[in-house]
Amino acid sequence: MPNPFTIHVADFFVLELINFSFGFKENKIFLSLLITGDSKHEAASAYVEDANFYKKFSPPDAAQALSNAVNLFLEIGRLNMAARYSKDIGEIYQQEQDLENAAVYLNRAADLFDSEGQSSQANTMTQKIAEIYAQLEKYQKATELFEEIARKSINNNLLKYSVRGILLNSGICQLCRGDPVAINNSLERYQDIDPTFSGTREYKLLADLAASMDEGDVAKFTDAVKEFDSMTRLDPWKTTVLLKAKNELKKKEDDEDDLT
Repeated sequence: MPNPFTIHVADFFVLELINFSFGFKENKIFLSLLITGDSKHEAASAYVEDANFYKKFSPPDAAQALSNAVNLFLEIGRLNMAARYSKDIGEIYQQEQDLENAAVYLNRAADLFDSEGQSSQANTMTQKIAEIYAQLEKYQKATELFEEIARKSINNNLLKYSVRGILLNSGICQLCRGDPVAINNSLERYQDIDPTFSGTREYKLLADLAASMDEGDVAKFTDAVKEFDSMTRLDPWKTTVLLKAKNELKKKEDDEDDLT
């Protein structure tokens, strides 16, 4: 005999629409409690449908619904689904410019993808986290994460070709710290990670930028970026972080001019 408390996905979604229209969103908590333990997958799917509805006008509610789904997927051992929707939550928070929460959920996704042996997906999540840390001006954390990705990728035939771009990202974050010695030390570490790195345009760019920072030469910094961009187009994230590094260099140059 069917369990009278089992709520099918479509029915749950219709009830949710009605509840929202009348302002009784809290009823979804009560409804979810009525779903038996044998129906946790169906309940999780209902929360996903719930989230798809909320994404159109209430991203925080969409994130909460997906969080409920993730918890249920974890309970029934569907780690891949939990990873997928943790990623979606992180991206919702990222779009809402709630970068701290975005990093939390993307990190959760990275761990889950890694536990499922999906190293490429895990690396993608970790790279997103590193980029967020750079946006938050947590440059040391960003640098460490980029280097971690590079080390994991260098011996993977599918991922090793992305290493020089990842090391470039790491070096750009180091530039924002404004320490030429640290940048040059990083270049030595990058060479240890990838022995071919010193022969790349990415290495030359970082070396030229490190020299310009050591000399306090904003024009040289700008010329190095322009030269690289003319051959390999810089993406918006790199452009934004390089601008921050340039502004720090310009500020240092202006401070020195004030002292003379």
